[in-house]
Order: sequence, then structure tokens, then C-alpha cells
Amino acid sequence: MKAPIYLNALRAFEASARHQSFAAAAVELNVTPAAVGQLVRQLEEWLGVVLFQRHHSGRIRLTMTDSAQSALPAIQMGFDQLNLGIERLKEGSSYKTLTVTVSPAFATKWLLPRIDKFQETHPDLELRLDISRRSVDFTEHDIDIGVRYGMGNWPGLKSERLMDEEIYPVCSPALLRARESLITPHGLLGEILLHDSSMEDHSAFPSWKTWLQKVGLSDVTVPRGMKINNSAAVLQAAIEGHGVALARSIMAQADLAAGRLVRLYPDICVPCKLAYYVVYRPEYASITKFMAFRDWLFEQAEFFKKEER
Repeated sequence: MKAPIYLNALRAFEASARHQSFAAAAVELNVTPAAVGQLVRQLEEWLGVVLFQRHHSGRIRLTMTDSAQSALPAIQMGFDQLNLGIERLKEGSSYKTLTVTVSPAFATKWLLPRIDKFQETHPDLELRLDISRRSVDFTEHDIDIGVRYGMGNWPGLKSERLMDEEIYPVCSPALLRARESLITPHGLLGEILLHDSSMEDHSAFPSWKTWLQKVGLSDVTVPRGMKINNSAAVLQAAIEGHGVALARSIMAQADLAAGRLVRLYPDICVPCKLAYYVVYRPEYASITKFMAFRDWLFEQAEFFKKEER
């Protein structure tokens, strides 16, 4: 096989193996499913081995053979090294882009208010923000670096702890003035509680029930409230007086400083096991543009900690 066809065939095989589907691989590679299938067949003919068992049940479902399964990690590593080589070649270019993945709430409440500072000091870099609630595949979506919230374990990625946070109730100043009962945590039981449903997949994140249990209200029924699937929108609902929110300190800091929100029971500290991490592929640690953004994030995190004190 000629080298370009050989590489294209390997790309088709790798994408098909990852998605277990020619159709899904075709979407990623921006070609037709028939083209992906043809490339994989050419690779099988050239190697003299079967890579997939095809199961026809409405659409073709793929199962890797043992030989394909054993070879896949090395092929994926090879593509990672090719991408690394390309990035190093790009280092000499005057036009550089950096694709950063973050959650919508983190982008709104923390990153975007600060991003101008990075662009002022790195005018040669064009930033592209990939804003998604879900953890996207760095290879599939061509992601360079990101900030994720969790326990710090993401296969194939290096993670460095960026910031910890506390979880505490907040409300608008007007609501606090109108409700004398909110002087103690027991007063929360008569209020509309705002629930951050975007955190429901994180079992280590304190819900209203677990927070109330930690402050000694273990034998109570948590009042019904409003569920919102975005942490920034939860805070906005609290700002507008729709109820009391269980806030994440990183998200709420600017609104507290500006007086749009008030923290309730500041003497009660409920830490969270989850934290923010800078994540990137470990082989990219030598690329200047990645490390520039990584170092800037840690610099901003230090400034943020001083602002919180």
C-alpha cells in the first residue's frame, strides 16, 4: 500500500475500533461509511488478517478480533506521536491556535472574566473554547488542554489539581432581609431550595440532603425546589430571589464580592471532595503553547485564592 493510503486506512481502523461503527467513524473522519469500510478492507487485505467481525442487524456492528485488540493501543500511541510531531512543527509558525475545553458554568463564572489577561500577554495565540457539559475525547475533538471538575482520574490524560472549593448556601440580600428564619440552618426547611442537577452524576458532590445532614439536620425531609442543570444558572436564580442555592465557592466568589449574593452561615465549613484540575495529554508537556496556558491558569488560581481571603 502507498504511504498516504496506509495512514488513511489505519485512521479508519482506529476510529472504527473506538466507535465500534463504520458510520460513527465516518462522521469523525468526514467521509462516507462506505469509504471507511473500504479502507478497513484494504488494510485487512494488505495485512492478511481480519480486524473486525461484522454483525448485520439493521446496521453493521463491529467486534474487534483478538489481533486487532492487541494492536490498537500501539496504533493509537503512534497517532499520538504523529500529532505531537505536527504540534512541534507548528511551534515555529507565527499562527498558532490553542483549543481549550471547559464546562459552560466554569467558562461563564471563572475563565471568561479573566481570559483577556492571557490574550494580552500571548497575542500570537488564537484561543478556541470548546464549551461542553460532558468530558469530550481530546483526540476526537482535537482538544489541547482543559479544566475538568472531579476526582482527578481521567484515563490517558495528565491531571494537575488547580483549585479546591467549599459548598455553602447563598441567597440574594433582599431574600435574607425578608426572612428572619434564615438566621439558622433550620430556617432553610421553609424555603424554596435551588438544586444543581448538573452535579447529579458526581456522587461525591454534596446535595442539599447531605449538606443538611452535615449541619445536624439529618431527620428532616428536604423541601422540594427548583432543579437547574447549570451551576451558573443556579446562582442567577438565587440572585433574582427565586430561592436559596447550594453554591460552589469558585462559581459564587464574584457574585459574593459584588454583593449580588450573600453567603449564609459562613462559620459552617463543608469541604467538597471534588476539585478543578488542569488536564492535557502527558506527551504534550513539552509544547510551549500548552504550558503557557497551563502556567497562566495556575497563576490566576493563586490570584483567586488571595481574593477569597
